[in-house]
Amino acid sequence: MLQATRTLRRLKIPTEETGTDFKAIPISNPACDVTSMKGSGILINAEYAGGEAMLSGRPNVKAQRLLAHRRPKKSFFETFIRSLIILCVAIAVVLSSISVCDGHWLFAKGQLFGLWHFCAIANSTQLKCVTDLNQASVDGINFGMILARSVVSLAVVVAIFGLELLMVSQVCEDTNSRRKWSMGSILILLSFLLSSSGVLSFLILLKDYITFMGFTLTFWCEFIAACLFFLNGMSGLHINNITYPWNRARKF
Repeated sequence: MLQATRTLRRLKIPTEETGTDFKAIPISNPACDVTSMKGSGILINAEYAGGEAMLSGRPNVKAQRLLAHRRPKKSFFETFIRSLIILCVAIAVVLSSISVCDGHWLFAKGQLFGLWHFCAIANSTQLKCVTDLNQASVDGINFGMILARSVVSLAVVVAIFGLELLMVSQVCEDTNSRRKWSMGSILILLSFLLSSSGVLSFLILLKDYITFMGFTLTFWCEFIAACLFFLNGMSGLHINNITYPWNRARKF
């Protein structure tokens, strides 16, 4: 039986960076017939043939797939910006919810116009509110307010789903996190379109009663919420594109 000499042999294995270049790895003769070593995604087999060690290397496909799906670590600045966007969207959802639930947006000429009620001052002391908006003597106010409050309420619902996608994309990070963040940002922009449509419909219906000092606090809450929806939706899409471009190629 031939005795193997204890020498260092150098094995050339294709690297992950180029796929064609080779690097040399010193390997000593194994103490058994077959030895396998796993490291850096390479599976190396060493075996005896005629008293001389013959080494072969092949890529570890499973390890390469794990490396391909691994996301780069985010910087502190990116994490801070994404957290700030989520916080501002949450504030906008709260403001819009309060504004829709209250619904009293305009006070003019001793009358209080809202999404759900019409109020008038009775006996100069009490505020009498009714749900029949036709008593406001404004053409088309009943149908117009139904449309306005419907789109504004839908805007809050869409914003809640968008906020949920934004939070899930940051809490459960996987290969679809960027897609979830993009979908959440698009839903936030859709909320802006719906809320701004509701506000615009309200202003068009009551254009003869509008005064700058007549807008109530709940109206300004809805106005600020719409602005926050727009700013954070655009910011979410922008930061997603500059950090993870759509045409970015994955490398092994």
